[in-house]
Amino acid sequence: MASTFIIFLSLCIVRLKTCQSHPLDPLTPAEFIDVANVIKGSKFGSSRNITFHYVGLQEPSKHDVLSWVSTPTKKIPPRKAFVIARSDEKTYEIIVNLKTLSIDSTHLYNGYGFPMLTIEDLIAASTLASEYSPLIESVHKRGLNVSQIAFGAYSVGWFGAKGKGRRIVKVVVFCKDGSPNIWVRPIEGIVVLVDLDKLTIVEYSDRIRVPIPTAEETEYQASKLKPPFAAQLKPITVVQPDGPGFNIQGHKISWANWDFHLSFDVRAGPVISLASIFDLNEGRYRRVLYKGHISELFVPYMDPTQEWYFRTFFDAGEYGFGLAAVPLEPFTDCPPNAVFMDGYYANQEGQPVKIPNVFCVFERIAGNVAWRHTEAALPGQTIREVRPEITLVVRMVSTVGNYDYIIDWEFKQSGSIKVWVGLSGILEGKATTYTDTKQTHEQEIYGTLLANNIIGVRHDHFITFHLDLDIDGEENSFLKAKMVTRTNIGTPRKSYWSVVREAMRTELEARTLVGDQAEFLVVNPNKMSKIGNQVGYRILPGAVANPLLLDDDYPQIRAAFSKYHIWITPYNMSEKWAGGLYADQSHGDDTLFTWTNRNRDIENRDIVLWHTMGFHHIPSQEDFPVMPTLSSYFELRPFNFFEYNPILKTKPYNHVTVPNCTSTIH
Repeated sequence: MASTFIIFLSLCIVRLKTCQSHPLDPLTPAEFIDVANVIKGSKFGSSRNITFHYVGLQEPSKHDVLSWVSTPTKKIPPRKAFVIARSDEKTYEIIVNLKTLSIDSTHLYNGYGFPMLTIEDLIAASTLASEYSPLIESVHKRGLNVSQIAFGAYSVGWFGAKGKGRRIVKVVVFCKDGSPNIWVRPIEGIVVLVDLDKLTIVEYSDRIRVPIPTAEETEYQASKLKPPFAAQLKPITVVQPDGPGFNIQGHKISWANWDFHLSFDVRAGPVISLASIFDLNEGRYRRVLYKGHISELFVPYMDPTQEWYFRTFFDAGEYGFGLAAVPLEPFTDCPPNAVFMDGYYANQEGQPVKIPNVFCVFERIAGNVAWRHTEAALPGQTIREVRPEITLVVRMVSTVGNYDYIIDWEFKQSGSIKVWVGLSGILEGKATTYTDTKQTHEQEIYGTLLANNIIGVRHDHFITFHLDLDIDGEENSFLKAKMVTRTNIGTPRKSYWSVVREAMRTELEARTLVGDQAEFLVVNPNKMSKIGNQVGYRILPGAVANPLLLDDDYPQIRAAFSKYHIWITPYNMSEKWAGGLYADQSHGDDTLFTWTNRNRDIENRDIVLWHTMGFHHIPSQEDFPVMPTLSSYFELRPFNFFEYNPILKTKPYNHVTVPNCTSTIH
């Protein structure tokens, strides 16, 4: 048994070789280097301060990709890279042809907002603050030295100022002495404003003085925790003696009846493309999702005081959801049967940086039932048929500052795609003089007192997904179905409900707040099932929340994409980011909200569905000192897409009996 287990483990952590390239494959390390060399060898090379803020694939047109998919023997469309770079305090959009190693086009961006912050930006701002003598003096006055503090560089948002402004961040300070849990030990009151282009400090304040929360009870590392401990669970593992049931060729993944492409983007993180499902009845793959990914995450904190009002973060557009991705740990982040994939991005110098184990892919059997029935109504016999549910999961974790986001794309044999968002990590705390809730009577503290001198500030998480559904083709429509109560005459029954469906014709009609009595469908009005129903998929929302900020509050203007839970737009290759291409200090003039104000036609067209999940987070003591995962999901589920249950003919599960042995997993 032990030797079998070792062979199994080595199989599960092996890196699968990259096969034939695909038009949607992310840039390779060699291509990142080529891009940097081409740009530095051009007119931009004369600038010593050129910095790279986004480098990714310039996707071929949808027509070219689908044409290649239908005829893979065709030549792959030319590979190009899209670059956002800063040079001499100006922002440029550059397209690099990777075949000719030349620049196809350049565009000077003159609008509001700035590109994504780089890791180097954040480090430079923190380093500058750590050497600033007024800050050092402020720290000394609190009985600390610089070696005992840590720094966080925060985006500043936009609050109505005219003009383009400067590319700046605010640096705040934490105590790291005695515990690595800096987020609940802020040194309240100190704020440093840093100009990132000039690398100068332009403003400094040390406005208030409150106690620094102690390190007591803030530890979360297993090796540092003291008894007593919770009861130890017995080991559980997943063993697949024949290896994984899926196949990875480069970035293409095939499993059961699903086939899709997985890539990594420094802004979006995981990108699922060309998801198609095999229809056993028709004997062919049918298209479901052309492209799906996180578009933006809006996290506004509900403390309007001087040191906190600006904390209204765009975790994708400002910080890079993919840039914040972390290597996944075998056996803890992912189960023993997971296979891992690496990701790459370009740093500020344009050089490739590897994130090992950025994705894990695994089959999950969690004890759920795919379908079952026991028939006991037949005289003299009992029929029982059960199929356990086995699914395929693609996972990534992004740690944006204090928060850890766990993102799962889960594929089911039934045709459903469930997208999970899990929130964990550490609350961002606010230091206070209070040590007991009695002291806060009739005082607004903007959160929950979690421990002595620390408040967990109330905040929101709005996560908007870009979902380019192609249900059996590009021409789709969006339907809202309402349940309507009807009165009945002729039998003792007085009422029943029926369904009224209506196709939305324009973008404004399609804006939707999720209610209890509604169903939301994307259908192909040109394709019918054999008995005449339009084939489609429905979206089943999970956690949703309505923004509670005023419409004219500046953070809400920038994040107006959070105002509705469902939006529909006609497909537009340039409309990827719900908060705009330049989210840092944006003015809200290039968002999903402004696009849909055009009120374009959406009926029987190539359309994109946008879905915003939402969490209002009122912190509790159980969230301290580290937060148990809070999660929810939405589901894309077939609706008259198949002629009958697509997993009817799945064979009964072949149970594997594992010999009784003990294995220790380190």
